[in-house]
Amino acid sequence: MDARIDTMPIEADAVIVGAGPVGLFQVFELGLLEIKAHVIDSLPAVGGQCVELYPDKPIYDIPAVPSYTGLELTENLMKQIEPFGPTFHLGEEVVKVERREDGRFDLETSIGKKFITKTVFIAAGVGAFQPRTLKVDGIEQFENSQLFYRVKDPELFRGKNLVVCGGGDSALDWALKLVDIAESVILLHRREEYRAAPASVSKMKDLCEEYCMQALTGQVTGYESQDGKLTEIKVTGLDGVTRRLPLDCLLVFFGLSPKLGPIAEWGLEIDRRQIVVDTEKFQTNIPGIFAVGDINIYPGKKKLILSGFHEAALAAFAAAPYVFPEKKVHLQYTTTSPKLHKVLGVETPTFD
Repeated sequence: MDARIDTMPIEADAVIVGAGPVGLFQVFELGLLEIKAHVIDSLPAVGGQCVELYPDKPIYDIPAVPSYTGLELTENLMKQIEPFGPTFHLGEEVVKVERREDGRFDLETSIGKKFITKTVFIAAGVGAFQPRTLKVDGIEQFENSQLFYRVKDPELFRGKNLVVCGGGDSALDWALKLVDIAESVILLHRREEYRAAPASVSKMKDLCEEYCMQALTGQVTGYESQDGKLTEIKVTGLDGVTRRLPLDCLLVFFGLSPKLGPIAEWGLEIDRRQIVVDTEKFQTNIPGIFAVGDINIYPGKKKLILSGFHEAALAAFAAAPYVFPEKKVHLQYTTTSPKLHKVLGVETPTFD
């Protein structure tokens, strides 16, 4: 049966492309202005990179929160936007955005779902990201059984002999975390220098000196298997010698390969695979289309979650005239505004 659907277009005030932290906070900022949002994401769950790639990794720079994991941040953002009842369309990619004669936009997803929306917010992180894969012929047959590019459940590796490939933060973070879970951990990097945080590198070296884990320099150049199972990898060192390394599981963290995908075909101004915006409205070169979070670029841009939250707030106010052209929108504070308290479903506090 064809998985595509045939329905009448969904009329919307706002469509958000991307359900990562910034996309979720965009729902909140729009909701305060009584703009209801539909959220579309190609992943099967909300949370974006935070949940997909490092759900247990702590985040330390969310204001007033000393430490959050990516999963905790996502769960609390979902609680925060509950009053606004956003509609999620997960496991779908936006494949077309075109301006209509009436100023609104026709938008279509990969399963044929159609929208007519007044505004579009692109909060797609680095785009349709994919982990950079290990370039060894035939090794892809073990993907998701013994070869992994992301960790969703650390318990899967309890008691296993692991080889972790990479020299960045993700590789070091997971190697350090899995030391207490796995039978053994070997960190394999092509160079002797690491790109990870110095504290993580120092901790890794300390654990190696204590014989709690190993660190090797070299690259995976082949593998051996038996009865359909990966049994060992071939590692070629800086000395040119190839050695065999037995293992149960291979974890590879070579970073992400960001792809804009269909977004690149929407007529937006692109600079280095990022969408150019202004810093007043975070609007693109197409009026009514905004870009927030890591997907955008402007002078002084910093790829931080808190920067994306700021961008989402200004973009929401800039979008209000498209949604409510006859309505004057005033800045109100959630601390004191009875109107916002009503929208949020909370009681207005009284003071003696």
